[in-house]
Amino acid sequence: MNRLPLALLAVALAAAAGCATDATREPMVSNATGAALDAAIAGAWRDPANVARDVHRHPKETLSFFLVRPDQTVIEITPGTGWYTEILAPYLREQGRYVAAVVDPASQDNERARTYYANARTQLEAKIAADPARYDRARVIAFDPKRPVFGPPGSADVVLTFRNVHNWRSGGYAEAMFKGFFDVLKPGGVLGVVEHRAKGDVPADDRSGYVGEAQVIAMAQAAGFVLDGSSEINANPKDTKDHPNGVWTLPPTNRHDPQDAEKYRAIGESDRMTLRFRKPGGGNREPGTGNRE
Repeated sequence: MNRLPLALLAVALAAAAGCATDATREPMVSNATGAALDAAIAGAWRDPANVARDVHRHPKETLSFFLVRPDQTVIEITPGTGWYTEILAPYLREQGRYVAAVVDPASQDNERARTYYANARTQLEAKIAADPARYDRARVIAFDPKRPVFGPPGSADVVLTFRNVHNWRSGGYAEAMFKGFFDVLKPGGVLGVVEHRAKGDVPADDRSGYVGEAQVIAMAQAAGFVLDGSSEINANPKDTKDHPNGVWTLPPTNRHDPQDAEKYRAIGESDRMTLRFRKPGGGNREPGTGNRE
């Protein structure tokens, strides 16, 4: 049986008691886990354009905060072009499993959406196929956002989502997505959420890309999750959140007039909440058993 490092045991005990960890205190990872994550982040296979965003996305701190270990089954929701795939798939390759969950194009009601999601899946699968030494054990699955199923119930240790909640809210299926996460996670499993943070609550049809932090917490709790920790790892106090084209005004999208380039470059990427939720149960066991079902 795996034994918990003392720092992780403290986190697990606090979670079992129903308490959120101190937002200013980061959970520690073992030296071996930290070294493996460092190696994945430093990998020469990563796209230089993706590496350049590390300063804004803080992959080591973020994945450590989400307690991601190399022996876990980790599902990433809509990974896009594979920014985190480049880190997670090699990190999990030997002992764990990386699953990329993409939207099934057939689930969409209009041709434009079907084409968009079909292209997204094709690009991700091409990236995976092009580097079997890194990605040959990665798995791509498709889901219907209105009725999402991400795998057998209780089969995942961690579910991760980066900057997606605003899309689910505007599409009217955020509640279904959080329920799908809850169902696929093992008791004690972790849901890690990074999202553009609004100044306060926003309507479901808001088109800024920002979401209220309290709103995200409420959706997760309604699905059965317990808030297990919050972090300011991905905070950006320079983000005024009042841009003409919402979060897409800022890097890396830069949807703004050319003469404003320096202004938005100085702000950087959006202010983001980083929240860790836990599925109740599992006793004091740390999420993850190292099995590859």
